[in-house]
Amino acid sequence: MLLQRADLLSDLSLSGSTFASAYCKRLDEWVMGNALDADMPEGAALVAVGGYGRCDMAPESDLDIVLVYRDGVEIADFAEQIWYPIWDSGLKLGHRVDTIDGLLALARVDLETATALLSARLISGDEDLALELAISAAEQWRADAAANATLLSERVDQRHDEFGEVAFGLGPDLKNGRGGLRDVQSLQWAEATGVVARAASEIPLDGAYEVLLRARVALHRITGRAGDRLMLDFQDDVAEALGYDDADLLMADVAGAARTIAWASDAAWFWVARSIEPRRRASDRDHRPDGIVVDGGLLSLDDDADTSDPQLLLDVAHVAASRHCYIDQEALERLATGAPEFPTPWTPELRQRFTDLFRLGRPAITVIEAFDQVGLMSHILPEWEPCRSKPQRNAYHRFTVDRHLLEAAAEAAAFADRVDRADLLVLGALLHDIGKGYPGDHTVVGVELIGEIAPRMGFDEHDSALLVDMCRHHLLLPDVATRRDLDDLGTISFVAKETASVELLDLLGALTEADSVATGPSAWNSSKAELVRTLVDRVREVHLGARPKEVVGRGFPGTVERDLMSRARSTPGEFLVDIAGSTITVVQNDRPGAFSRVAGVLTLSGLDIVSAAAHTEGGVALSQFIVHHDQFDVARLEEQMILGTSGRIALEARVTDRRHTYARSFKRTSASAMSPRVTFDNEASASATVIEVSCRDTIGLLYRISRALSEMGIAISTARIQTIGDAVIDAFYVTSNSEKITDANHLAETERAILYAIPKS
Repeated sequence: MLLQRADLLSDLSLSGSTFASAYCKRLDEWVMGNALDADMPEGAALVAVGGYGRCDMAPESDLDIVLVYRDGVEIADFAEQIWYPIWDSGLKLGHRVDTIDGLLALARVDLETATALLSARLISGDEDLALELAISAAEQWRADAAANATLLSERVDQRHDEFGEVAFGLGPDLKNGRGGLRDVQSLQWAEATGVVARAASEIPLDGAYEVLLRARVALHRITGRAGDRLMLDFQDDVAEALGYDDADLLMADVAGAARTIAWASDAAWFWVARSIEPRRRASDRDHRPDGIVVDGGLLSLDDDADTSDPQLLLDVAHVAASRHCYIDQEALERLATGAPEFPTPWTPELRQRFTDLFRLGRPAITVIEAFDQVGLMSHILPEWEPCRSKPQRNAYHRFTVDRHLLEAAAEAAAFADRVDRADLLVLGALLHDIGKGYPGDHTVVGVELIGEIAPRMGFDEHDSALLVDMCRHHLLLPDVATRRDLDDLGTISFVAKETASVELLDLLGALTEADSVATGPSAWNSSKAELVRTLVDRVREVHLGARPKEVVGRGFPGTVERDLMSRARSTPGEFLVDIAGSTITVVQNDRPGAFSRVAGVLTLSGLDIVSAAAHTEGGVALSQFIVHHDQFDVARLEEQMILGTSGRIALEARVTDRRHTYARSFKRTSASAMSPRVTFDNEASASATVIEVSCRDTIGLLYRISRALSEMGIAISTARIQTIGDAVIDAFYVTSNSEKITDANHLAETERAILYAIPKS
């Protein structure tokens, strides 16, 4: 008997729980039919457990079945006959054959078995035997309630650490992540212990669970695989299958559902732990005059607390964060119902309490998440609402907009000692991307919003202007540091003019690091940190009275590079390679394409180029590259350099082959398409034209672009390579015949050459 399920998979009107129910019914009929064909012996039963027992199946879920039998029943032949049709169907079978005593013995030492048996459901066979198994498993689970609840809680924490957040991840694990389907199931298992988890019942989860289950069923349908990560590549298709206008709406719903589940889960496990912990002493209870009560990690409000006072609202947040308290659900509901009005402008006490909250760092995130669940954060800051659960569907950002802002503020708190105004730093971090919740350029919108928010909070004109400028220029330092030549006078002069003061510069320096770290691992590394630090240090000196030409450093080439060039000139034809850590310097006879050949060899060696510089003088060409690497064979690289730069390696062919070989590893990590773009800037530098190229990343890109420039008679003096997810923004300082390129036709043809050099796929 074959399993027929094509009709269920093609019927898109069946989604989420409706699909799961229909699928489980079809599976029951199929398994039952196979059992009849195999002639099940008396005293045996086929029992669905786990997700199958709950009737919670997605298309590619495991089929969990227990064949339970009474002592003395011959079961081996039947077991073989029943399992083979399931295996032949292609379904992944999780099965066990045992007596009730054997299953219970395993459940005592294996949490997965114990929880699976809690959903035991008869498919076919001895009804009394199946009922006895279900009752015995539940009784055994309750008999050791405290230990089982504690073990469950530990497993939940481990799972969250392993699979991350559903609400904020780029490719969330809908089942195992924090706020996922497994969290709801874990709460059900906790309730089955009999340990009181009163907070779980106060937060309805059916709707949130259905959102995630619908997404999981659609994902399985589309991929035909059992994976539960809703990766970027599948989000558009899943959204279309579920009737969303676009994937952003889908991911916003997923984030909102996951946040509700995570909040309910946190609450439930707090109450589980509280119910089984030793009795607390009266001295552990702190009853403050304002009505805030802290009792063993629980913050509540007494009956006389004035919930109409905004100061109380912010005091609750600060006390909860500073003392790592769980805020009682009833207290949150009272505060939300009272919705205390904030004066305009805020009092100094309110303003300080709000910024002091975020100066506490990461503990503030937990409190704001709780506030956000009942609408209190949007009440405090109305501009927050459009940012809630708003996805940023690219590999560069790992969080939704609202969570990114909270993470940035938490990171900024760690840099308080770098600036004179830590309050402005954390608030500027909290607000720097507030414009992303609205249509239009997020920086322009953010500037307008903060121009209203800051005075409303009671900041004076000077402080309000600083907060506005922090938003206006929050991308200035990272963009300039990674895309411009820090030894160019024009770069330093430009940043000094834009930042206007040391106070703003230092705030931007700390904000840049906080924002970058909060964004994700691809946004911050040691090389970028060094570039930003160098830029800030040089611009600070200008603000303190130095002239730009006095602070640009040793320049390029420096003493070491000039010594190498002198050696090369004294021995015509000598090829020199100097490798110092991540810096690779090559000196060779000057000839067209020298720079691109070195870039090609580095590509073939599998090294990621961070930045590059070039200089030609006296018939000698100097190329210097800074690379990312774990480890590489220096001798092998030197050998490849000699062969590649002397024309003894077919670089174009080999780079193209390598690109094709590894093309599959360059997966789409952004939700939006990206067309190659070339721009020219003759104002950024006094001595060079700056060419900026934005396009999808691909192997050998720098080699191909620099080769195209060489063919146009253009010399590269400096190159900055910035990779953002699967995109790159490369900036080249170039000249033609030692001059800027100003001829319109030459610029147009250069653009044509670059665009042609960029691989189309």
